[in-house]
Amino acid sequence: MTIRSYRNISPTFDNSVYIDDSAVLVGDIELGEQSSIWPLVAGRGDVNVIRIGRRTNVQDGSVLHVTRKSRQNPTGFPLIIGDDVTVGHKCMLHGCELGNRILVGMGAIIMDGAVVQDDVFIGAGSLVAPNKILESGFLYVGNPALKKRRLKDSEMAFLKQSAVNYVELSREYLEQ
Repeated sequence: MTIRSYRNISPTFDNSVYIDDSAVLVGDIELGEQSSIWPLVAGRGDVNVIRIGRRTNVQDGSVLHVTRKSRQNPTGFPLIIGDDVTVGHKCMLHGCELGNRILVGMGAIIMDGAVVQDDVFIGAGSLVAPNKILESGFLYVGNPALKKRRLKDSEMAFLKQSAVNYVELSREYLEQ
């Protein structure tokens, strides 16, 4: 794996975290326990911070980035991802905030300042516009992402199960 410092700050994580050898993580990134970063993920915590919660997985080819601080936006936009989140293949998460138990479908893009509350499904290929708030308990789809319907009980259960599945898979990779 490629773990690089930026301005003497390096990514931090414990030995329960799986990071694929082809992933690149740079700068001020913190990974929570039992999280996983899969092949070809690029994360740049250079001009702001990236915080990833526990049991969260970021799948193949996804990009994690932030927005710098400025006079117009003194805090910039860090990237904050909660616990038990599944980020599908080839997603772009840019300076947004994701709560807990979220599934971000393949190829989705979530832009600066967007906030995704807990227990949300974001459909594959969806675009979450800057500063948009996605309410807890719903499925969002489309470009731009629109609220489609309330999540079913089985879908709510799957949000947590998806994270558990990736924790188990990452254990197998760590044991090789």
